[in-house]
Amino acid sequence: MGRHTRQDGRRPLRSAALTSVLAVGVVGAMATAGVFTVHLRHPGRPSTDTVAMTAPAPAATAAPSSAPTPTPAPAATPAAASDPAAGGPDTVQQAAPVTAPTLLAPPAAPSDTAPGTTATAPDDAESRRVGALFSGPTGPGHHFCTASVIDSPGRDLILTAAHCLSSANGVTFVPGYRDGLAPYGSWQVTEVYTADGWRNGGDPDEDFAILAVAPRDGRLIEDVLGGNPLGTDASWTAQVRLYGYPAGAELPRLCTNTTSRQDTYQRRIDCPSFPGGTSGGPFVDTATGRVIGVIGGYQQGGDTEDTSYSAAFDHTVAELLAEAS
Repeated sequence: MGRHTRQDGRRPLRSAALTSVLAVGVVGAMATAGVFTVHLRHPGRPSTDTVAMTAPAPAATAAPSSAPTPTPAPAATPAAASDPAAGGPDTVQQAAPVTAPTLLAPPAAPSDTAPGTTATAPDDAESRRVGALFSGPTGPGHHFCTASVIDSPGRDLILTAAHCLSSANGVTFVPGYRDGLAPYGSWQVTEVYTADGWRNGGDPDEDFAILAVAPRDGRLIEDVLGGNPLGTDASWTAQVRLYGYPAGAELPRLCTNTTSRQDTYQRRIDCPSFPGGTSGGPFVDTATGRVIGVIGGYQQGGDTEDTSYSAAFDHTVAELLAEAS
C-alpha cells in the first residue's frame, strides 16, 4: 500500500496504482519532467545500461560535521495557510516571520518520549530541516510526502523517497511546516535524481531520491537551515529518530526506536501512526546525526501505519549524492 498519498489525501489501494497517481496527481507528465537519472549498479542488484524514458510502475510495492549547526533565522516572508473567511483554501497569505515557536505548547522532547512511541516533533534545529512536499499552495491538504535537507557541496539538496515523485514540475518543499505556516519559506524543486535500479524497474532497494531546490531570496537552503550528513553502511540495529508529515495532519511526527534488518537491502522500524504522507521521512541516527534511511522501499514504506521500512543506504545512495552535487 505504501506511504505515498495522492492530492486527495488517500493512500493508493495498492502499489500498482502509483503510475496513474504520478501521471494525474502530484507532478505531471514525464515529458516535461527534466528528471536526471544516474546509472548506478549495486553488486547483486539487476540493472541495465538503458534508461527508461517513462516512469516505471514500482515493484511490490561525508562524515558528520564536527561543528554544531547554528539555529537558522526564519525567512523574511513566510507563507501562511489561508483563512477560509479571507479567500478560501487556495489563497496563500503572508505571515510575520516566526522568531520563536509560538504555534502550540512545546511538545515532548525526544529524550522524554519512550522508545517506540510517536508524538509531535519538537520545534528544534533538527526538525526544521524536515518538511513537507507540496503540489499546490502551501497549506492544509496540499502536501503529499516528507523530505529533509542533507549536507552537500552545493548546499541545495534534499532527500525523499523515489516513489514520491517522478518530476519536479510544480513541486515545492516547505521545511519546518506547522499548522499551515512556512516559517523558513517555500523552496522550488528544480531537479529529481534517482538511481538506475529505480528508474529501470522500480527496484524497492533503490527507493530514494535526491532533489535540488532553487535558491530563495539569494540564499541556499542549507545556508538557512543546515543539513544532516548522509550516512551509509550504518549498523542494522542503529537507534534513529523517525520523522514524517501525515497527509491528513499539519504537524510533524517523531518516534525514536531501534531499527532491525528486514532483508538483504531493507531496514525496518516499529513506530506507530506513520500513515500516508510520511514517505520520504528521514531515519536520523541518534549517535551520529546522519540520515541513514527514508520511509520507502519494501511496500513503498509499509502496508501498516505501525511499521516502516527503508532501502539500505550503501554506496549506491552515496554515488547518487555525488552525481546530484
